[in-house]
Formats: sequence, C-alpha cells, structure tokens
Amino acid sequence: MSTDKNFNYNYAFVFYDINEKRVAKIFKICKKYLVHYQKSVFRGDITPSKLIALKNELKKIIVEDEDFVCIVKLLNGNVFGEEVMGISESSEDLFL
Repeated sequence: MSTDKNFNYNYAFVFYDINEKRVAKIFKICKKYLVHYQKSVFRGDITPSKLIALKNELKKIIVEDEDFVCIVKLLNGNVFGEEVMGISESSEDLFL
C-alpha cells in the first residue's frame, strides 16, 4: 500500500484508540520516542531507525482486531500547517 522505503521520515504524529487493558503500555512506548501532545496523540522529531523501533514495539502490544494506531510520517516538522482550536493538554502551547 505504501512506498515509504524511498523516504527517510524525520517527524511523526501518532494517534491511537486502544483497548483500556493496553493503553498504559502504548502511552509509555510512545512517550519514549515522541512528545505527548493531546490525550492519545503524540508528535515530534524522530530518526528513521527510531521510527522503526517505535512501530516494532507497538506491534508487539496491539491486538489488530481491537486496537487502532495511526502514524502520520513527515519528512520534517516544517512541512505542515497546524491550526489548534479549543483547549490543548500540551505544555508547548502555553508558550506560543
């Protein structure tokens, strides 16, 4: 479905909806690699090798017919526009 092998992605967003039994484990894994942004959302700079490690760790925990994980991969953190409305849990927003 994808041709990701041709790109070295260096920025990622992770969104997830996980069974309660596994939420803490998924949160902890994502926190190792990315910045917690909002509830079940993480984002940040990541090396291609760490992105592979993140995906491998997530695959070991999730149950594919119960859980949902989406990883949006970007070449860098400067290639997208962002518009935030409402309350954000991110402490980064307090300094913008």
